[in-house]
Amino acid sequence: MFRSSPYGWTSQYLLGFFFNYGVYLPFWALWLAYLEVSASNIGLLLGLGFGVRCLANLVLTPRIHKVEHLIPALRGFSLAALISCIAYIYCGGSLWALTIITVIYNMMVGPIVPLSDALANHYAKEGHLDYGRTRLWGSIAFIAGSTVVGLLAAQYSPDVIPWVAAAGLVGSLLLGMRQPTILPVSEPGSHDQPRPALMQLLRDPAVLRFLTIIALLQGSHAAYYSFSAIYWKEVGYSEDVIGYLWSFSVVAEVAVFAMSKRLFAGWSVAGMFRLAAVGVLIRWGITASMTELPLLIAAQALHGVTFAACHLATIRYIQKAQSNQMVALQALYNALPMGAFMALMTALSGWLYGLWGANIFWLMAAMGIPALLMKVEPKARCQFAQAGEVADNQ
Repeated sequence: MFRSSPYGWTSQYLLGFFFNYGVYLPFWALWLAYLEVSASNIGLLLGLGFGVRCLANLVLTPRIHKVEHLIPALRGFSLAALISCIAYIYCGGSLWALTIITVIYNMMVGPIVPLSDALANHYAKEGHLDYGRTRLWGSIAFIAGSTVVGLLAAQYSPDVIPWVAAAGLVGSLLLGMRQPTILPVSEPGSHDQPRPALMQLLRDPAVLRFLTIIALLQGSHAAYYSFSAIYWKEVGYSEDVIGYLWSFSVVAEVAVFAMSKRLFAGWSVAGMFRLAAVGVLIRWGITASMTELPLLIAAQALHGVTFAACHLATIRYIQKAQSNQMVALQALYNALPMGAFMALMTALSGWLYGLWGANIFWLMAAMGIPALLMKVEPKARCQFAQAGEVADNQ
């Protein structure tokens, strides 16, 4: 009861955390509007949270570079995130209080995604779990969180939203207090290696190509995340159909995660990125030019390629790194392509959607072309280790 396998511990921790995330991302703006916060201030608060997460992944996450520290860190961040989430409930709608709590909450939540991925990565590299089958529980929990909070908010009021979000963090914290039957242990000799320098990694052309490819592929989702619902509503689809289209994309993502070991057993990292790039070209091309429901369903099924296959390729690349480099690469992944670049593309999409309408998706499709042409392969672990040593000597 108080111990769990590596798969059980990691998947159940992700279950609680992503339940919280499935409440926060879609419904936090609705809760803030319920508190009578203006639309402009809601945008500022949500944008501030996005920026704080990026900063946390550049400053806090890389400091936890030994795998022995991952589980205690995840417990600590979950507890701090839970306290700040409860503080949201009692802030009384004060803009200053909301601002302060937003900074604290996102500073604590920001590192959880890369650290939990790093833990799953470590266990997968040691053969204790299948990363795809572990990560899919996060996607399932995201669907569950958004569904449950939507039903409860409709039945009662948006006042329940932060309580439901807090329930997810309670779950991840309680499940995370158990002890894994196999504790993560660093590779021999890694304790003598220095904490990796992010700037040194960013000077490496191979790492820059890696981050650029991810930025192009994941950044191509910016217009979809922000404006697909508005666009589909404009062309005549109801809210429930739009909801089904979104849910179907996550179902496709879960399916790819579940079958990832079988699907990509013989694939190289470069091949998986190229597959995702082709998916980007096809998916956003369909979205830009066609509005028939069967074609939109087919395009949404490609989320398993454009997002899930790209994410799995990223994880496989990071698995090739020295153990003390894995968290640093995971931090860069979440801070730059998934953080700063996604924020930039979201802002750009808002401006261009007003000018171009659905044609914005052609720009998203075009982002797959350079990603298709760029070459990337994981570097040998010894090369990553040498990069850390160079950083230490400079």
